[in-house]
Amino acid sequence: MVQARDYSAFFTSLIVHAVILVGMGLVHHQLTDNQPEVAIETIFDEERDHAEIEQVLETNLEVSENLSVTSGGMVSTNVGASTAPAVSSQKIETSESLKEPEIKINAGEITAPGDDILGQDLGVGEVTGEVGAVVEGYGSAMSRISKELIRIMREEKIMVVWLFDESGSMKDDQKEIRDNFNKIYGELGIAAKQESKTRDRDQTLLTAILSYGATVHVHTPKPTTDLKEVQDAITKIPTDETGLENMCDTVAATIDKYVLQARKTDRRLCLVVVTDESGDDGAKVEEVITRAKRAKTPIYILGRESVFGYPYARQIWTDPVYNLRHWIRINRGPETAFPEALQYDGLHGRWDAFSAGFGPYEQVRIARETGGIFFVLPGKEGELGGAGSTADRQFRFQDMKEYQPLLLSRRDYDAERSASKFRTSIWKVIATLNPHLDKQLNIRELYYPIEKKEFFEIGSKEVPKAIRAMGLLQKAVEILESVEPLRAQEKSSRWRAAYDLALAQCLAYRVRLFQYCLAMDQQAKNMPVPKEKNSNVWNVARRKKMLPPDPEQVKLTKVSPEELDKQLKKSEAQYKLVIKEHPGTPWAQRAQYELGQGFGMYFREGFRDPRYSKVGKDIKLPKL
Repeated sequence: MVQARDYSAFFTSLIVHAVILVGMGLVHHQLTDNQPEVAIETIFDEERDHAEIEQVLETNLEVSENLSVTSGGMVSTNVGASTAPAVSSQKIETSESLKEPEIKINAGEITAPGDDILGQDLGVGEVTGEVGAVVEGYGSAMSRISKELIRIMREEKIMVVWLFDESGSMKDDQKEIRDNFNKIYGELGIAAKQESKTRDRDQTLLTAILSYGATVHVHTPKPTTDLKEVQDAITKIPTDETGLENMCDTVAATIDKYVLQARKTDRRLCLVVVTDESGDDGAKVEEVITRAKRAKTPIYILGRESVFGYPYARQIWTDPVYNLRHWIRINRGPETAFPEALQYDGLHGRWDAFSAGFGPYEQVRIARETGGIFFVLPGKEGELGGAGSTADRQFRFQDMKEYQPLLLSRRDYDAERSASKFRTSIWKVIATLNPHLDKQLNIRELYYPIEKKEFFEIGSKEVPKAIRAMGLLQKAVEILESVEPLRAQEKSSRWRAAYDLALAQCLAYRVRLFQYCLAMDQQAKNMPVPKEKNSNVWNVARRKKMLPPDPEQVKLTKVSPEELDKQLKKSEAQYKLVIKEHPGTPWAQRAQYELGQGFGMYFREGFRDPRYSKVGKDIKLPKL
């Protein structure tokens, strides 16, 4: 039996090495500038530089009795934003009727590190169009879409194709849209009566219903004017079990299939995409934009806002066998071409779901560039998990106006970022402290064994990772502080906010990791007996109260409680600066959360249901 002092000596030795490494700057981490990225550039380069508007739409589930037309999806003169998340590229398995024609592309390389979420470049073209109408639900979004269709119908007949995401998380949304479909047909009926120019309503609008996951399904044999047929078709939408959402491939193939039908009958083709994810083939976003522009097809998207500066979200799913809750990761997409916030939370990859206030980059870019609208649906998602999932998900436009994303193509975005030492330094820190690229940054927080020997075996693997992470954070602080004089010269409020928050987090996460090492050392030294009979694990917990180093730890690490408190106050002051400088924004919301959470760490006993071990056997996790 290994004695408690042996455990303590081991962990304190690791802490000593951590302090030496951090304090003397002996950790050398190469921040590469030349990691490969694929840059896809279409042969069509028709840039149009326009701004967009953002407006809040009132909730109204009743069919209008008179016509009030708001022109949207047209060139706007107001301030606007940009686009999209980076995602892995998957090729859709199209049916015979939805074969994908080839588009020529020129491939090149740019220099910005990232994984398949962070590291893909999508080509040319500055976004033009309407970034987003913030709506309270599908009812008001449907009303706005009907007015958009009425506007187009004043000049020509229309064929509208609805594309529904087949993920299981969309079932409630599909039902709500089905029930609100009468709103479109009812308001179009008013238009037919009031507008002498409008042709007979039975011939003016044709509707087709499609759905997609890994493949595409057509639910209306041919475009129809029958409302019941449309609603029945929505009811038939299946649930895709693959977890793939090939949105870009589907949109491109749909345009190819229906644009000829629309032209033969003298109609304008319009697409409406309904989804709560950014998709798995986002590298093809520029191809979609090129096709849509050639076909003069506006694309309207009803979707969810992005998670702030992060590609993922997590939905809570309860299994039908044991009634256990599971967190299923989905691609929600950041609001910018590349994330502009840390992907790290001081122990591992982020688990939060704070709102970005804007939609996913790819979807917003497609809608705006094609003259459509992205509808931000800010209502609370009951199945969304993580910190911030129940927070206010709608920011005031006045507060966010200066922070709108830059909706350039990824190629142009990267070029603009690379031209700035200030922005490049922030990006280097974000890319280096990315647990999706560097798995050693993921430190175990939950489910340490309750038995002493097993606890020691796990802890001895996790503490070295914490030491290494402290070294990387020290280097990150040095990089950020070295460009602090450039902050005042930075014109972008987004980048200043990104700098302020990243610096606060790096300062705070050094304290957090040191607290983790202290907690691990004291837990191994004392190894208390659990108070509850059913406790079977130890979990690392976070709190405001700091764990002071004991006399032995102070002697070995040379870090006094006073020095620890000094570092704590420095990080707190930086968080408070974020809140002061960027009020009412996601940066301030995140800073307030970090302050409320605290930086202290300790071990807390807990219970983990043994039936979780049956995941993959009795329990099959879905791919949402």
